[in-house]
Amino acid sequence: MRNHGQWVGALAVMAGLLVAVGVWQSWSLALTILNYCLISSIMALGLNQQWGHAGLFNVGVMGFAALGGIAAVLVSLPPVAEAWRAGGMGIAAGLAIFAVLAAGAWLGMRRLRPGWRRRVLLTLWLVIGFWLARWVLDPAVARVESVNPAQTGFLGGMGLPIVWSWLVGGCLAAAAAWAIGRITLGLRSDYLAIATLGISEIIIAFLKYEEWLTRGVKNVNGLPRPVPYELDLQKADWVVQWSERLAVSSQEMAGIAVKLAYAGLSVAVLVVLYALAQAALNAPWGRMMRAIRDNEAAAEAMGKDVKRQHLIVFVIGSAIIGLAGAMMTTLDGQFTPTSYNPLRFTFLIWVMVIVGGSGNNLGSVLGGFLIWFFWVEAEPIGRGVIEWLTAGMGQGDALRLHLLDSAVYARPVIMGLVLLLVLRFRPSGILPEQRIKPLFTRLH
Repeated sequence: MRNHGQWVGALAVMAGLLVAVGVWQSWSLALTILNYCLISSIMALGLNQQWGHAGLFNVGVMGFAALGGIAAVLVSLPPVAEAWRAGGMGIAAGLAIFAVLAAGAWLGMRRLRPGWRRRVLLTLWLVIGFWLARWVLDPAVARVESVNPAQTGFLGGMGLPIVWSWLVGGCLAAAAAWAIGRITLGLRSDYLAIATLGISEIIIAFLKYEEWLTRGVKNVNGLPRPVPYELDLQKADWVVQWSERLAVSSQEMAGIAVKLAYAGLSVAVLVVLYALAQAALNAPWGRMMRAIRDNEAAAEAMGKDVKRQHLIVFVIGSAIIGLAGAMMTTLDGQFTPTSYNPLRFTFLIWVMVIVGGSGNNLGSVLGGFLIWFFWVEAEPIGRGVIEWLTAGMGQGDALRLHLLDSAVYARPVIMGLVLLLVLRFRPSGILPEQRIKPLFTRLH
């Protein structure tokens, strides 16, 4: 009950902060912050399943978010017919050879007896297969990337509604997590962190340089929307009426309506995922995961398959992160591989979970709101504080101008300060995990 009271109070504070932004800056900015807060909360909720409930140190959040982002491209954009004619079948054949190569290597490892013969055969198989795949793939890639590279230069997507990419993004991230988890989940926690960080960097590098699939650093712009466009709403009767009531232009009112529509979709996804996460947490499976997190040796002694359960929760958490990555790309309206960096898509999500309260789903949602808000508003807050402190100085004072130019660095300072204060005074987070007492203790 106390935890829910704290959550209501924290929610009221966040609502007040967003209203303050709307009053003093603009309502459009306040709604933009709200949308990113909602998506960041979904990412934090996914990471909380892995770290908060299972103790898995995943530092590859960035890679799973990027897989969700590319899903928006592959699902929503129409296929580029000319590129498919130029080299689409060649790329498909090259990828098929790579798949056969991987399957053959896996079967060889399982069927052939260990020894020099297996090493020689597998080496020959991989070298010859890799050369054959590149021989088929490289010319096809070159032909595809040469098709009108200023606008396309890639194969495009499937031309489906972009909302479907949210599910596809979750599935792509889940499939990658399964493959990664099969290899890395037997490692110690620090090795797991290094492995997931390295694999996420490989995913980002692939998305940057494989232009036939993603356009690479050229970016993909103009993704379809799940909500109407502002131009289509400006002349709607209800938009004109509300713009007159609020004394704003119809263009601004249309932008507010679009952002509210995005927020409605994000709220719906967040509520469903939170309800499912809470149901899993309170079920016997959730209690088993917490028992494994707290003492793996004891759980194994009780007959639990720790590695299998870790793999399950790793896949679930990564799927949620991938879904949120697809939602963020949908909100941005473009896919930019260079924007995926560890600071924004790994460190910041970890800070959300730690500050909100590791192991508490409500805490993760709160952390997503709080940290993203201060991440965006840190620079305006820093500039306002500096202007207040230097109000007595002249407008052209060198020290004042230097301090105002340094306001851009307020973001890392404020974020570090928030993290340090929480770790010092609330080491379990703003909303700590609720520990369930044993039955014998509750009866006495």
